[in-house]
Order: sequence, then C-alpha cells, then structure tokens
Amino acid sequence: MAILEKIEKPSDLKIIKKELLPQLAQEIRDEIIRVVSNNGGHLASSLGVVELTIALHYCFDLPQDKLIWDVGHQAYAHKLLTGRRDRFDTLRQLGGISGFPKISESRYDSFGAGHSSVSISAGLGYATARDLNNEIYKVVSVIGDGAMTGGLAFEGLQNAGHLDKDMLVVLNDNQMFISQRVGALAAYLAKLLTAGTFKKVEDRVRKFTSRIKFWGFSVMKIVNRFKVMLFPGMLFEEMGFAYFGPIDGHNINSLIEILGKIKDLKGPVLLHIVTKKGKGYKPAEDNPTKFHGVGPFNLITGEINQSKKISYTDVFSETLAKLAEEDEKIVAITAAMPEGTGLTKFAKEYPKRFFDVGIAESHAITFSAGLAAAGLKPVCAIYSTFMQRGLDNVIHDVALQNLPVIMVLDRAGLVGEDGGTHHGAFDLSYLKGIPNLTIMCPANEHELQDMLKTAVNLKGPSVIRYPRGGSGLLEINRSKNFEILQPGKAKIEKAGSDICLVAIGNPVNACIEAANNLEKNNIKVAVINMRFLKPFDEQAVKNILKITNTIITVEENALLGGMGETVKSVLSGTGAQIYSIGLPDIFVEHGAQNILRDKYGLSAEKIEEKVLKLLKKEINLI
Repeated sequence: MAILEKIEKPSDLKIIKKELLPQLAQEIRDEIIRVVSNNGGHLASSLGVVELTIALHYCFDLPQDKLIWDVGHQAYAHKLLTGRRDRFDTLRQLGGISGFPKISESRYDSFGAGHSSVSISAGLGYATARDLNNEIYKVVSVIGDGAMTGGLAFEGLQNAGHLDKDMLVVLNDNQMFISQRVGALAAYLAKLLTAGTFKKVEDRVRKFTSRIKFWGFSVMKIVNRFKVMLFPGMLFEEMGFAYFGPIDGHNINSLIEILGKIKDLKGPVLLHIVTKKGKGYKPAEDNPTKFHGVGPFNLITGEINQSKKISYTDVFSETLAKLAEEDEKIVAITAAMPEGTGLTKFAKEYPKRFFDVGIAESHAITFSAGLAAAGLKPVCAIYSTFMQRGLDNVIHDVALQNLPVIMVLDRAGLVGEDGGTHHGAFDLSYLKGIPNLTIMCPANEHELQDMLKTAVNLKGPSVIRYPRGGSGLLEINRSKNFEILQPGKAKIEKAGSDICLVAIGNPVNACIEAANNLEKNNIKVAVINMRFLKPFDEQAVKNILKITNTIITVEENALLGGMGETVKSVLSGTGAQIYSIGLPDIFVEHGAQNILRDKYGLSAEKIEEKVLKLLKKEINLI
C-alpha cells in the first residue's frame, strides 16, 4: 500500500498528485475488502463511496470543516483516511473501532450515525451554530437515495431551504437501497439516469445555460467536459437548494473539480452523484444486497461463511408464509428490510399482500394501522432499534385505537458487532407502559411459531420480540400445528427449591443450561419462562414465594423499565430477595454476541456464578 500507508491524516492527501488518486482508491478498496472478509461489516456501501470520500477530503479541511455521513455504514474509507488505518483490523471487534462514525472515537467524526435520514438535519444544526458563533467552516452532509425515503430527510431539506444556510448536501444515488428501489422519489431519480432523459433535459436547458456565465466560464463547458448536467431538479430547487448533477461518483477528477467550484457558493447546495454499490469487488457488485451487511467471507470467491443454525428470522419467515396460506387477511409490511426481516419468502408467495415502504418506520406503523382499521391483519416486521423511530405511531395510531397490528421486532437485545446504534436494548422498556399492547418474547423458535399464531388471532395490537440468530435448537418442526397461547400465562421450565430464575425471551435457554449444570452439584434451581411481559403473570411470580424467596430475574433488555422492575413491583413488601441481570444504564459497545452476553452476565456460566454467590451470601440483594 505505497500511497495509503503514507496517509496519517486528511491533510496528507492534498500533497498526492491527482493522477495517483485512482491508485489510492484501489488500495483503499483492497484494504476494506480484506478486513471485512475477516470481520464482517457493511461492504457494498463503503466500496461505493471510495472516490467520493477521497474527493471530499481532498477539497475540504477536516476536522475544521464538518463532514456528516448519513446512516454511517459507508464510512470505512473515511476511517482509513482519518488516522485509523493502523487500527482498521479491529473494525467492529470488542475494544476496536466502530463500524459507524462515532464522535467519541475521532475528532474527524462530526456526528454519529447508525439510523437513516439524519445527516441533513444534523448538518443544518452545525451550519446554524457556526453562524451564531461567528465561526468559519464548511458543512457537508452525505445522504443516500434510500435515506431520502425517510421523512426526516425532507424535514431537514425544507428547513435548510427556509433558513438559507451555507451547506452542501451530497445525494449519493447508488440506484440500490438496502434491498430494492422503493417509492416515487426513487423512480424519479432512476428515470433521470437514463440516456434518453439526459438527452431530453440537456436539449431543454442548452439554449438557456449557454447564455449563462458561471465563475467566468460557460456552464455548458462543465456539462460537456465532465458529464455534469445542470437541470431543473425541481423538487430540490423548490425547497431552496441550488441543484447540480447528476455526475459520475467514481470519477475522482470530476468530483474534485465540481466540488472545488461549488463549495464556496452561498446558500444550500445539493450535488447529485451516481455510484455503484459494491464498486470494485465483483461479488458485491453482482449482489449488493447480499454484501450490504455481511459476515466473514472468502475474499477470493466471495462465498459467505453461512451459519447452519436455524435462526428466529428463518422460522418467522416460514411460519408467517404458512399462516398467510390459511388466512388471506394477513399482509406483511417492512421498512426496506425484506431480506433482514425474513419477508422475502412472503413477498414471493404473496406479492399483492406484501408492502415494502422504504426507510420509513413511522409510516410503516401508521400504514399498518390503516390496514388494520380496514379489516386486515398487518404483520409489520422491523428491527428493534429502528422501531424506536416509530414509538409515537405505536402509541397514537395503533395502541390508542386498539387496532390489531402485529409488530414483529427482530434483532432485539444484543445484536453484536454493529454496536450501540443497533442493539435492541430498550424495546421492553419503552413498550411496557403502553396500554392495550400484548408483548410476547419467545424463548425458542417453537414458541415464536405459537406466538405468531396467537398474535393473528388477537383482537388488539401485539408485539413479538426476538434476537438476532437462533436459540441453538438443532431442528424446528416447520409443519407443526401451531398453538394459540393464553395471553399472560407463564411456563414453568424447571422445578427447584433453592433459588428461582425468572427469565423472558432468549435468556431462558441460558437459565435452563445453568440450572442443569447446578443440579449436578445438588443445587435445585427453578426456571420460569414468563413468555409475556404484558399481560404479566403476577400469580406465577407470587407462587415462587411458596418455594423460595430468593429470585434472579434475567432479560436481554435494559434493566431500567424492564421485566425485572415488574417482578420487583409485584413482590414489593413480601420480603422477597431479588437480583436482576440485564443490560446496564449505558449504550453497550460493539462486539460479538457471545462475548457481550458473557460480559453483561447473560451467559449460562455467568448466571451459574451469580446463583452460587447469592447462595453463599456474597452478593447484596437489591
């Protein structure tokens, strides 16, 4: 890496001859592919913006100027150019650098990101603060075409146009969202990229632009020389932006020249670039969805190391398809994540009953509420961390009206290497206080099947939350007759008299394993699988006191507001001694799921240790 290894900070980039920049881009790609093939990560997105990243760092002066990435999964090249090359091998590993921009990690990361559509609003905040503080610096917000389906992006655009602040928005149009292109705006952008449309627009503006002198030379010289086209861009211009593009996002010299020309313009400016997701690595180019967020893979062949363990997502996928075969009122909704949430099978089998609404979680929930109000049975599948964005919609549009929307939260609890922005650590806490909700947490894939069957037969709204990965069961009976569970009924998994483990969701399995191991030492540990957070089986908890008054609650959720607090409330004043295991009041760092679970006391081994310490009175009970 003759060039990349010489770059310790962005200013080093400026002394490199422009003709060597394509070589630098290739070196950056090689390094990203090498590390992600070992660690996993967001490959296709990062490969698609290598030239853009180089051009931005070449034209702007970071960290004085502010560069804000939207979503953040395309920031690997940015990390390599901003002093983190020596640590890049630690990407997404416990104690290593994050897979996303992070203010606490580097002064070159102006704003943290992990959720979509935030960069314009954050950039406008910077630009406004700059002017109020009488400071001088540039603000650049990078946003993808997929993120433009999120309402927050348009809120930022309209306010930026209204305030008329000096800032640059780079619209990275890679013609590919996380899955497929969704929505009217996406279709509009795609249409603009066809040769026929280019020609029509160029003909329409040629006479007008040929009379305009821009920085002392004709606008059409830019058009002809760099394939840059200045066209009405009515949507953005109506919002108050000066629009430029589309231009080739993989031509470094074109990017540098146009950025150099427009960076000093007054007011809000939008530059539309066109890139290819996965650029430079054929497996990722051929299948950008597969390489959006990917585990370790064979660098030569592109073959991904697939886990043979059946996941909750797999079982949800097959179970929902089977239920939909029996009930034509079942429809499925996702927010741009059909692959991640397991809805591709449903979409293939029932295309007219499947709806991908784009990166618009709030809309997905209210859209589902409308479907439910009209008599359908909507199943809205969203990652737990992204459901946070639609909390008001859950309260106001679903629960308040007691509509039978089934909200399925995948990736609940600790998701692993994506870290704090993606851990589903808070859903039990923020949903528990909402009236009318039935909240279910399967301990295994069999229970997930039964809970889905239960949910589609409820008269009101429900939530089913489960983690990334699987419970470890080797076989799942996909053809079983699903059982409708009694809402609010816990299940005794194991009897015991010395101590009782009260768990919900996936940690039930670790509790059973710990109890079985302790039984070998003649320690009798009871395990109760609560299954439902709402309604809560208070009687099952009270019955524990007939056997033992020492209880450990276990959940893969924040302790604040979680199930443990519910148990303590139910047993308040009874003399019960309760110790709670869960996630502390922090944003948990990134790292492998098994490592994080062990660190925060959720592994079978750590639960065993807690039981032994409690029995020996080595822990002060809460």
